[in-house]
Amino acid sequence: MGLMDLFKKKSSGDVAKDRLKLLLVTDRASCSPEMMEQIKNEIIQVISKHMDIDMEGLDIQITQTESESNNGTVPALFVNIPIRDIRHGNS
Repeated sequence: MGLMDLFKKKSSGDVAKDRLKLLLVTDRASCSPEMMEQIKNEIIQVISKHMDIDMEGLDIQITQTESESNNGTVPALFVNIPIRDIRHGNS
């Protein structure tokens, strides 16, 4: 998995699904699509320093969850990143 894998061509259906997911997530979190994309890219960048991840299975969502302090519902970030391998050393 290299940096170029991030830029591989997706089918128009996959691109449309990704855009729709991003719109739904950003609407729930009252966060702009640009900010969500930046957060996603930063998470990928940090995790990729230490692990070889499966970009096809990557799923980042913001949903609503019950607050532990009984303040109603709060936004929650759920990240599902399939890991192919752990990098060892000082990379």
